[in-house]
Amino acid sequence: QVQLVESGGGLVQAGGSLRLSCAVSGRTFSSYTMGWFRQAPGKERDFVASITWSTGLMYYEDSVKGRFTISRDNAKNTVYLQMNSLKPEDTAVYYCAANPTTYYTKADRESLYAYWGRGTQVTVSS
Repeated sequence: QVQLVESGGGLVQAGGSLRLSCAVSGRTFSSYTMGWFRQAPGKERDFVASITWSTGLMYYEDSVKGRFTISRDNAKNTVYLQMNSLKPEDTAVYYCAANPTTYYTKADRESLYAYWGRGTQVTVSS
């Protein structure tokens, strides 16, 4: 079993920055693929970014390219999402997700992930 716990959300003004963390515990595998998704009020959950645990290959949704950076710290079993130049449209609940068995270089679909965190709220004021 894998547990994911997100942290780091909060309220920030437009143009500001936040860093989200996702602590991974339980069984760990070198072939993990990790992802961040977000869900705005009244909307579906959308892909933000993914990373392969072993090689660090990253993939981003177009609207966050150049503003968000996904990374991982293998020693701490933690995945991060650094969010810069935040916009009001980035307001959402952000979820961490894990696929512990398969290596995906472009893991942008919810169906690829077996485990999910409970989410952390990010609110960007204008």
